[in-house]
Amino acid sequence: MAARRLRSRLFVRCLAGLLLSFGPRTVSPAFAAPDAAFTVALTGDTIVTRPLREKGRGFEPLRQILLGADAALTNLETLFHDYESFNTPPGVMRSDPALAQDLAWAGFDLVARANNHAGDYGEAGIAHTTRALASAGILSAGVGRNLGEARAATVFAGASVAVALVSASATFDPPAAASEGRGPVRARPGIAPLRHTTTYVLSPERMRALRSAAAEMGLPLSPREDALNAFDRSFIVGPAPGVSTVPVPQDLDALTASLRSARARAGCLIFSLHAHEGLDADRFSPAEFVVSAARAAIDAGADAVYGHGPHVLRGIEIWRGRPIFYSLGNFVFEYETIRELPFDEYDRLALPPSARVADFFDRQENFGRYSYPAEPESWESVVAILHGRGNAVESVELRPITLGFRQPRGTRGAPRLAAPAAARKILEDLVRLSRPYGTRIEIRGDVGWILLKKVEG
Repeated sequence: MAARRLRSRLFVRCLAGLLLSFGPRTVSPAFAAPDAAFTVALTGDTIVTRPLREKGRGFEPLRQILLGADAALTNLETLFHDYESFNTPPGVMRSDPALAQDLAWAGFDLVARANNHAGDYGEAGIAHTTRALASAGILSAGVGRNLGEARAATVFAGASVAVALVSASATFDPPAAASEGRGPVRARPGIAPLRHTTTYVLSPERMRALRSAAAEMGLPLSPREDALNAFDRSFIVGPAPGVSTVPVPQDLDALTASLRSARARAGCLIFSLHAHEGLDADRFSPAEFVVSAARAAIDAGADAVYGHGPHVLRGIEIWRGRPIFYSLGNFVFEYETIRELPFDEYDRLALPPSARVADFFDRQENFGRYSYPAEPESWESVVAILHGRGNAVESVELRPITLGFRQPRGTRGAPRLAAPAAARKILEDLVRLSRPYGTRIEIRGDVGWILLKKVEG
């Protein structure tokens, strides 16, 4: 079965490479049986700057898992280019275009591209990345020449299932968002955005004090005593102080419409959401609007919601019998071995003209004592494998991976299947993070399993 799937995937990849540059982002060979069993592998953030083919034997078991799936997906949080264009601050990401071929060699068929680094090198960076992926036969979603194209689903047909991907980002710099043309103003290439609004909830006493301060500063006040728009923020009175976030309706409505449109074309429909935003600044818990958007995606027909962004694992929720992975953490995390950084980054840290990339990260991360190098959770994750039949996902397999915490900068960031003790620890962390959603994860040796109940309608 695995060999047959691999041959089918090679055929589809060749066909995808031929068609990708000529319009529709759908490849639909007619060999998928309607009731066939299928697997879809989902992986977290990929920032690849060193050849995957040179990872050695330790990477091979993980590669075989990706190759054995009908489709393998990752969030591509880098750009393939050769510095043909200037960067758009604070953009920094760049990978050798040849590494797109390594992603294909590793088994990836589809990549989500709506994230906060997609616009790092402007329109040129997006275009060069699209060409590099097309040459490798990899399909992508979440970016486009205009907003409608960025929001559209991309469909990959595996040996046993057609997989559709809709990709959006909640975390982005405004110029990176795609737009539509209007009159003489042409459409802006970019990502599919999912914006949100934030409201700060205050006690009546705090609101009175804030309104008094605003009045003293001569700011306009709302006639409502329980609401205030000031300091570029919205405040309301509520029973419990906190922060309330909700998705912007026009973004969410457009994305769910895209999901509903893609439902008929795919046996497995995935919604990818890149969101750094946490609940009350907690990286391990999704913000309120992320939960709302993820559930709305399931309601619109998605078989799974595939989150990433905070560079750590978040919990898993089962909503209407379908999984929401609020974050799958990192898959390849090689941001420290990028070839070069923009001038602005060195200038920000007051580094001299002689400074190089290694000097920058030594200063920024205090020689590994600060930020990601000091956080083991940033180097632990899982590959989530959806198992299904026909057009229904029936179970989720969770394969823990490690990325080389405390290894030298030149080698850490490459994924490996976790050793038994580390695998157990990662799965137990995921059990704990998923407990607030009532999700049951069964640990069988080095693997976690979630059995899904079939939900009608």
